[in-house]
Amino acid sequence: MKLLATTVLLVCAASQSLAAERAVDKEIIVPAGVDAVWQAWTTSEGIKTFFAPDALVEPRVGGAFHIHVDPGAEPGSKGADDMRILAIQPKKMLSFDWNAPPSLPQARQQRTFVIVRLYPVDAKTTRVTLHHTGWGDGGEWDQAYQYFDRAWGNVLAGLKTRFEQGPKDWAPWLAQLEAWRAQRAGQPAGAVK
Repeated sequence: MKLLATTVLLVCAASQSLAAERAVDKEIIVPAGVDAVWQAWTTSEGIKTFFAPDALVEPRVGGAFHIHVDPGAEPGSKGADDMRILAIQPKKMLSFDWNAPPSLPQARQQRTFVIVRLYPVDAKTTRVTLHHTGWGDGGEWDQAYQYFDRAWGNVLAGLKTRFEQGPKDWAPWLAQLEAWRAQRAGQPAGAVK
């Protein structure tokens, strides 16, 4: 009986520890079937329609999941430059490692992980959930968590918009990045290529 009580206490303690784990959890209903939503998440072309202007996605365990939010930046600063797919269940689940933005270099040295799940609501509607975990504590980790709490909501909203209005036009975003780089270099916008 004493062993059973100890086991129950350990299980309860472990459950409380897991429940306390910090995570970003987002969900959205997308007006598209699972096949189309899966294609958007698991191909380079699909990622470019809602997530980032450039990507390299190899839909297999260990495959690339490189998401380039700033394709003109130096290697290592383009976004999620060297991320990998960790697990995949076709048309159901995609998991990949992730890093903090370049503006948070200490947190960027570590990896977190993301799980995206697709649930068919009906033939033309999919519920998408996103779970991002593996966070450290304090300092840049808190900033990274706050950043992605906002950013993942924007990514999922972009996915929904992609199916409501069509693929995202990245030209304004790329022009903004070019102007920012030109300003940092002391050159007029349009001079940096």
